[in-house]
Amino acid sequence: MEQMKQVKKYLEYCQFRKELDQKTLKAYRIDLKQFFLFVQESIPGRDEIEEYITDLHKKYKQKTVKRKLASVKAYFNYLEDEEVIQKNPFGRIKVKFKETYTLPRVIPRNEIESLLNYMYKQEEKEGDGNCKNCLRDIAVIETFFAAGARVYEISNIRADGIDLDTGIIRIMGKGGKERYIQVAVPDILDILRKYYKENENAIRQSGFFFVNGRGGRFTEQSIRLMLKKYTKRAGIERNITPHMFRHSFATYLIEDGVDVSCVQQILGHSSIKTTQIYIHIAAKKQAEILRERHPRNKMNISC
Repeated sequence: MEQMKQVKKYLEYCQFRKELDQKTLKAYRIDLKQFFLFVQESIPGRDEIEEYITDLHKKYKQKTVKRKLASVKAYFNYLEDEEVIQKNPFGRIKVKFKETYTLPRVIPRNEIESLLNYMYKQEEKEGDGNCKNCLRDIAVIETFFAAGARVYEISNIRADGIDLDTGIIRIMGKGGKERYIQVAVPDILDILRKYYKENENAIRQSGFFFVNGRGGRFTEQSIRLMLKKYTKRAGIERNITPHMFRHSFATYLIEDGVDVSCVQQILGHSSIKTTQIYIHIAAKKQAEILRERHPRNKMNISC
């Protein structure tokens, strides 16, 4: 019973003091419940924790194991900081993970062009009377590629989250971390202004910048379905997801020589290791360029 009270108190701390989003809080709640059901103790010993870690490795991928352990560690760190416990049971637990990575899927530049060109043509055909959804959909896709943001970050941009004078977007990322991104392309800022002008009342009433036809928040699932619809209509066979715009944004910046630490800041990654995965994609492109265009290929050399 005491344990349940402590967990509830911790989650309230995360919600109101750390201002974590509901998605993160839900994950914490699930992870902590799973942990305590397994160990059956409020303050487990080393053996129980080691058994739990082994059980996680049997059931989940490495990324999920890392997240679940991080949730539990954060809880016990909180108890230690609040002096609820004298000794942190995770204090001397070391878990080593083999560094693995899956290369992110990137949208070819020509397919991004095809998609946006199709959407802009549709907006022109609709005319001034019926273009609210077209404008919104274009604005959403352009914001994806302009900011390299996650789908839930785009969906949750507040009504005042985009400064239409300066082009600064305020984004709430993972763990309630706030970051600011500059819309650097004038055409994109023009679309955002046009969309806002057409939908100002609904935006103000809902409290969110991107709204649906009923005047509520344009949800993550609705955004995914919208993208799928336009991708199909544009004749693109590839299954394009919102997160692929984030991957493409990062990869193309690095390909063009932008420093990885700068890309890390824009994406809101807490660790540069997460961002460095895009270097592998850029390296593949570099190898392709060198194979095809290296000056040595044009030289007449007898070997």
